[in-house]
Amino acid sequence: MLAKYETNETQGQVVQTQDVLLQRAVQRIYNNSPFYRTKLDKAGISPGEIRTVEDLDSVPLTDKEELRLEYPLGLMAVPEEDVVRIHSSSGTTGKPIIVPYTKRDVQIWAEMMARSLELAGVKGRDRVQVTPGYGLWTAGTGFQAGVEHLGAMAIPTGPGNTEKQLEMMTDLGTTVLIGTSSYGLLLAEEIKKHNLNDELRLKIGIFGSERWGDKMRRRIEDILGIETFDIYGLTEIYGPGIAIDCAVHKGLHYWSDHLLFEIVDLDTGRQLPPGVEGELVITTLTKEGMPLLRYRTHDITRIHLEACSCGCPYPRIDRILGRTDDMFKVKGVNIYPGQIDHVLSLTKEIGSEYQIILTRVEGKDSLLIKVEGLAGAEDGRLALKCQRNIKTRIGILANVEVVLYGSLPRSEKKSKRVFDLRDQGL
Repeated sequence: MLAKYETNETQGQVVQTQDVLLQRAVQRIYNNSPFYRTKLDKAGISPGEIRTVEDLDSVPLTDKEELRLEYPLGLMAVPEEDVVRIHSSSGTTGKPIIVPYTKRDVQIWAEMMARSLELAGVKGRDRVQVTPGYGLWTAGTGFQAGVEHLGAMAIPTGPGNTEKQLEMMTDLGTTVLIGTSSYGLLLAEEIKKHNLNDELRLKIGIFGSERWGDKMRRRIEDILGIETFDIYGLTEIYGPGIAIDCAVHKGLHYWSDHLLFEIVDLDTGRQLPPGVEGELVITTLTKEGMPLLRYRTHDITRIHLEACSCGCPYPRIDRILGRTDDMFKVKGVNIYPGQIDHVLSLTKEIGSEYQIILTRVEGKDSLLIKVEGLAGAEDGRLALKCQRNIKTRIGILANVEVVLYGSLPRSEKKSKRVFDLRDQGL
């Protein structure tokens, strides 16, 4: 496995090897990035003081707001003539983050994406339908580059136009589908609706850009008869393809020769040991155009350094539980959507789609969860069953409403699941 990208690292050598890469990266970042040179100088830290992963604990974290304040190219760490491409975040919550890439950055990203595809079982003779968006967004371009680097056939349909997607899928014999999990579910349901399963050659689905749970995974796999893989990434750190789960499906392998992952405490920002849940922080070890030092992803997970039975030598993180900014508090309890998702997955008679609706009635928080019942389900019994599971496992009393299957909205992009109406007086 990953024969083309073998590493000499064993799991026990990951940290030691990364210490060497880290020392080189910090010195390079300090020399080339005015932003980080100023940041480290203000903290009274010289590059030579950062020699191990543990030494990073004293280095200030970098947050998205700092990147926005440097708009458009304040974090560029190479001469402009070395930049061959830019990508950008959506900017829906403020100024977008512009990310410059050098030729080497583009090559490394394509290599990491190819590793990801290979780990998911994609081979040179596969036909890969790429449904994420192209343009300033990283997803479509990143996936296509990885497919081409691997030597497979890219079918760059981009997002939307579901009828055309299905036509390409059947006529070209697509074997690998890439997209958001929400769009994967939408396409699966359309395929089932139009009885197209016998006309398909699909065998693999690779989905990312949003958190999705085991219930949705099983639903997509059952309808399409494929194996699915969870891929991870973010615009500020190349894009998608920096981690993916393997055939064992017990965590996502990340490319530790290019990226250093830490887990920090949500409240203190201090490092946490492997196996302890917290916020993922990433340092780029080889990125040139816009290197990042201890970048807060706001994603909740944990690191596993022990060997994976799949044989891949790279370390793993858990599938993302949620985001720190997605967390909501009800009656003094901190809750992530992923926790609700996990508890709902315990009930076989409901589908994968759900909505969390928060309101405030007479000064008291109220939590309503809408779920879809599968055919023949008894609404009252199911609602009570879900309610009891949530109370037992999360510790809160929620109202549960079981609605008809397919009545909750589907999306060609990411699904919105949490609707907090408390500030609206509802």
